[in-house]
Amino acid sequence: MKISELLKPDKIIPELRNTIKKEVINELIDLFKDDERVLNLEAVRSIVLEREKIMSTGVGKGFAIPHGKTNSVKETIVAFGKTREPIDFEALDDQPVRLIFLLVGKEDMVAVHIKLLSRISRMMNDDSFRENLLKATTAEEIHNHFVEEEKKF
Repeated sequence: MKISELLKPDKIIPELRNTIKKEVINELIDLFKDDERVLNLEAVRSIVLEREKIMSTGVGKGFAIPHGKTNSVKETIVAFGKTREPIDFEALDDQPVRLIFLLVGKEDMVAVHIKLLSRISRMMNDDSFRENLLKATTAEEIHNHFVEEEKKF
């Protein structure tokens, strides 16, 4: 399963409006308000924010991957956004974050969820990929960077 196949341009925000961690996460979750794959948006919101309370998903290098598993989705859903200015995400490396990738999977698809987390983490480890995302100005341009990066795997 490829990230670029799951991530569609309409689920990409090239410039997030919010500047606070919880609000940024909510802004990404709100992309799914009328999405038929989501059975209960508030349950999705709750599971992602609860996971964030356990431990920050700011994994380092200016990147965060808020995520969770719930049966309130019919299938894995993903969204991506970037901020204009770095925000405090309580990241593991204590560095602020500009790139945020939201991943929500079904409870009974743990292996898929872990593989996707691993893949996005590997992609984000590439300095040039992160730089390309930061320079991109449109959802389509961001999506194309994901497509190109996955060709390396």
